[in-house]
Amino acid sequence: MDRTRDFLRTLGLPPGDPGELPTSPKRFPDGAQYRVEIPSVEGPEALEAVYAEADARGVVVHRVSQGSGGMLLTRAELAAMGDLARAREVEVSLFARPVAGWDTGAASVASGGGPFAAQARGAEQLVHVLEDIRRTAEAGIRSVLVTDLGVLSVADRMRAAGELPVDMRFKVSVQMGLANPASIRLAEQAGATTYNVPTDLSLAQLAAIRAAVDLPLDVYIEAPDDLGGFVRHFEIAEIVRVAAPVYLKFGLRNAPNIYPSGTHLTPTAVALVRERVRRAEIGLELLHRHAPEAVGSALPAADLAVPATVAEVTR
Repeated sequence: MDRTRDFLRTLGLPPGDPGELPTSPKRFPDGAQYRVEIPSVEGPEALEAVYAEADARGVVVHRVSQGSGGMLLTRAELAAMGDLARAREVEVSLFARPVAGWDTGAASVASGGGPFAAQARGAEQLVHVLEDIRRTAEAGIRSVLVTDLGVLSVADRMRAAGELPVDMRFKVSVQMGLANPASIRLAEQAGATTYNVPTDLSLAQLAAIRAAVDLPLDVYIEAPDDLGGFVRHFEIAEIVRVAAPVYLKFGLRNAPNIYPSGTHLTPTAVALVRERVRRAEIGLELLHRHAPEAVGSALPAADLAVPATVAEVTR
């Protein structure tokens, strides 16, 4: 294997997962090592609940993400989420939908079809996902979750051509599934702004990826059941040390999957985000206990994709 390891070195890739975990020297632009993300914030009511719970618990939330897609929010709801996030100078990232798992094809629901579900299926669905990104951007949202490498590549070119705002960010979803330094570097080169790594990567695997890429990594500290259900709170200090800059993402085990969400599920969505913020309080307490020197971002942070105002969108 030495020849293969040597060749990886020539590409600037690590020759293997490190035995001794190095401390990452990389940081967010403000010098911080970590930020906090609350996922599955499915609408304005859920976002308001995140703020209320975060204020009560002293948790600084830097980014919220959503899984049902901009396509399932009305224009008024998109505007409301933008207004709420802008007032707090917090990033909002909405899923770019639809993808194969919501399509009429059968492969994504077959026993071996899991990898297909997050891909854009055919040219028409590629158009639909890109149109969802365009509509989301027109509402002032400046960050979208992308699962398909082709969608990412084309959206990046749309941004470069002025078809999307120059400050649009592409947060790669955990569902893209790339899990090694070479493949995640490809996503970075294709335009990814941050990358949500698979939920089961070891500290050594995270360290190897960090050595190969500069973009922030999004790491689930607690993962939903359908993504493994892992609860990694006691690893949080080491995750920050080896993977910085990192978004600490607090999902929730033993919780229903509410995608696609809507007003019929608002009470459930609100209850779930409140508990996610509570889990974030627990995780941050353990981080401060075991790595009191770890540095988190203060708000505002200039590089966060805070939604634009209507005036900024239209000019």
